[in-house]
Amino acid sequence: MPASPTPGRPLPAPPAAVPMRDLLAACAAAAAISTPPRAPEPEPRAAAPEHREAA
Repeated sequence: MPASPTPGRPLPAPPAAVPMRDLLAACAAAAAISTPPRAPEPEPRAAAPEHREAA
């Protein structure tokens, strides 16, 4: 015979539903926090002046 809940103890409330928007926002925030910053882009080298031929 299965056990039935005692009449003096109510059943616990089911967990509240979480909207998909909140789940996606939480995942995006976790990814942003856990991703290390990118390395800085190397600075482009200045073009060297053209070599002029001796006269």
